[in-house]
Amino acid sequence: MNYLSTRNKELRMTPAQAIVKGLAPDGGLLTPAVIPRMPSRAMENMKDMSYRQRVVYILNSYLEGFSSSELTAYTASAYGGGKFSHPDVAPVTRLDDGTFCMELWHGPTCAFKDMALQLLPHLLSASLGKSDEKKSVCILVATSGDTGKAALEGFRDVDRTKILVFYPKDGVSAIQELQMVTQEGGNVGVCSVVGNFDDAQTGVKKLFADERLAADLAERGWFLSSANSINWGRVLPQIVYYASAYCDLLKTGAIASGQEINFCVPTGNFGNILAGYYAKCMGVPINKLICASNSNNVLTDFINTGVYDRNRTFYNTISPSMDILISSNLERLLFELSGRDDKLVRDYMGQLSEIGSYRVEPFIRDRMQKNFYAGCTDEDQTRETIARLWAEHSYLIDPHTAVAFHVLDQYRADTGDDTPTVVVSTASPFKFCDSVLEALGVKERRAGLEALDQLSEFTGVAAPASLARLKGRRPRFTSVVEKKDMEAPVQAFLA
Repeated sequence: MNYLSTRNKELRMTPAQAIVKGLAPDGGLLTPAVIPRMPSRAMENMKDMSYRQRVVYILNSYLEGFSSSELTAYTASAYGGGKFSHPDVAPVTRLDDGTFCMELWHGPTCAFKDMALQLLPHLLSASLGKSDEKKSVCILVATSGDTGKAALEGFRDVDRTKILVFYPKDGVSAIQELQMVTQEGGNVGVCSVVGNFDDAQTGVKKLFADERLAADLAERGWFLSSANSINWGRVLPQIVYYASAYCDLLKTGAIASGQEINFCVPTGNFGNILAGYYAKCMGVPINKLICASNSNNVLTDFINTGVYDRNRTFYNTISPSMDILISSNLERLLFELSGRDDKLVRDYMGQLSEIGSYRVEPFIRDRMQKNFYAGCTDEDQTRETIARLWAEHSYLIDPHTAVAFHVLDQYRADTGDDTPTVVVSTASPFKFCDSVLEALGVKERRAGLEALDQLSEFTGVAAPASLARLKGRRPRFTSVVEKKDMEAPVQAFLA
């Protein structure tokens, strides 16, 4: 299978080339030429498989040139060896007869980004050889909180790679920041950016598009690639857990074979929920994908009106990984819903760059609304949901997952739909101790990492070991840069 650019269907790459490059030369996102359909009994076939076996089953359809034995070895390294604290990797918890929660935060950094970023370094390392790339790769990452740490951990000391992460200064939680700035490894770097996530993401995209920088780095034996969800190697592993959740519900008898389910996904850069759309296109019986946003509700407005407008107030919220106004992966959805009209996608992205907004054709809006529902929450609603889930179910959730649960309530009230629904839980509540404790009514909250113990003592829930180990760690990285000066740390990092 070849991969093509969302902005130019004539541009073709092999799977290995697509993973190595990360972004198409024209700025488009690399997308499979065909979304493969699974056999009619695929869910039944995968029902009794382990999570690792399900990964190999699905990735085989997309990664021509990678053998099953190679993928089996990569998944064993990514998801085995005690890296994930739960044997099911992505377990599904039942809250009531029609509501389930898929926990994607049992990996080494306690966030859903581990699901892809433990596997991507293996795919990228193999792809360098398969594409005959002689240069070494520098991974540039813009993060709204969780991607940075997960990418740093995944690429730590991987041969022929360096990784430099940019995060918004004062725009991530205290624990998210501490996870990044204390990262170990000889090939890692971290730098904060004065501004918000969109500033960091836009700056990284400009670095990718800088031909002078690319030529300069090439002379020194380097090229740039991405571990953000603009890289297909990030999106692809995420498709698996949607199929896996369905298989788990089927295995426990919670649903019948072929019965449709919904997924409710807290959404920022649109990569996570996009993977759910690809799973649906592959044949996973999904009825509705419910897109949940916080006060930065650009996606809610877009799905409901067909108008994307980033010209609005940016809010720093208690769900910071969703504090995004430019959702990069939406470009891939537009490509699919437009009938793969690369010219139309180019026009939309040009308008977004030039004036900050665009309006899609009515047929695209209608197709989008057939597959997606969108809602949003404010800060009080997010806190109330954390408290309610704890009071009613003794179930502890983080602020991002709370956004999803609240929007699910909106959806059910608006539609009356009682389809079984899986809420996608994207982070451990212990990454956001202060906000969770506040939501639970704790007035006097301890500072820093002491809040881990306080939340654990208050709820009786043990803090993840990987977060507890942060105690006593000193920051390695303290650099701060203006958004216009982001090239300087790249040059220094690769000097």
